[in-house]
Amino acid sequence: MNAIERYFGINGQNTTIKTEILAGVTTFLTMAYIIFVNPNVLADAGMDKGAVFVATCLAA
Repeated sequence: MNAIERYFGINGQNTTIKTEILAGVTTFLTMAYIIFVNPNVLADAGMDKGAVFVATCLAA
């Protein structure tokens, strides 16, 4: 793990590998949630659900 800490400057940023992994997982799960929720919400407003799904994936 020393190589990873040196490469990314983990210690210089006052963080830990555990914190960075948790942040990455949190971001991934949030984006995965939005990919499925956003089309449903916008479909209720009259937009095409498939098109909104693709647009959300591309924009994310």
